[in-house]
Amino acid sequence: KKTGAEHQWLERHLKDPFVKATKRQHYRCRSAFKLLQIDDKLHILRPGLSVLDCGAAPGAWSQVAVERVNALGTDPAVPTGFVLGVDLLRISPLEGAVFLSEADIADPSTLRTIQSLLPAEKVDVILSDMAPNATGIKELDHQKLINLCLGLLNLSQSILKPKGTMLCKFWDGHESRLLQNRLKEQFQDVRTVKPQASRKDSAESYYVARLYKGK
Repeated sequence: KKTGAEHQWLERHLKDPFVKATKRQHYRCRSAFKLLQIDDKLHILRPGLSVLDCGAAPGAWSQVAVERVNALGTDPAVPTGFVLGVDLLRISPLEGAVFLSEADIADPSTLRTIQSLLPAEKVDVILSDMAPNATGIKELDHQKLINLCLGLLNLSQSILKPKGTMLCKFWDGHESRLLQNRLKEQFQDVRTVKPQASRKDSAESYYVARLYKGK
């Protein structure tokens, strides 16, 4: 028997316009619309770009990336891009994307595997909708997610092309400014975005960091 809170969640979920659109447009989950809305606004995904999608399961962001960078070569008039998704979980295959399942992005051997799979060892865009396993303790979960993003920022030194872009999810909290400042050291343009598909009561937002200063 469902609790009151579960009933509320289910009711909200079934009424959610993005849940309905997810089924209609055959995306793997509603988070696809977060990336679609960010990209419609800021145009970070373009035909011909190579993309690393971190925390990719179940693969909805990779679906969006495959479409936007023309990874399937569907449009012969524009360049063909490349999408690589990585997650600790298993990801079902997706046409147009390469998946590295059950792999820890923080493990040095994963970085070597990623580089071996990329067409040019580096990518134009790093996407991260990663989140730690929630403990329910708000400050601890916030800290864990910031640490994931900082780890990704360190990784970008090995894997992101100059003038590249990094998009990462964070949860509001006292460490958000630290992450923002670290991004500003490495990128020329850093902004905060909360797409419409992010629920209003959710603490999540995204940093979009563009024009990577790395070599």
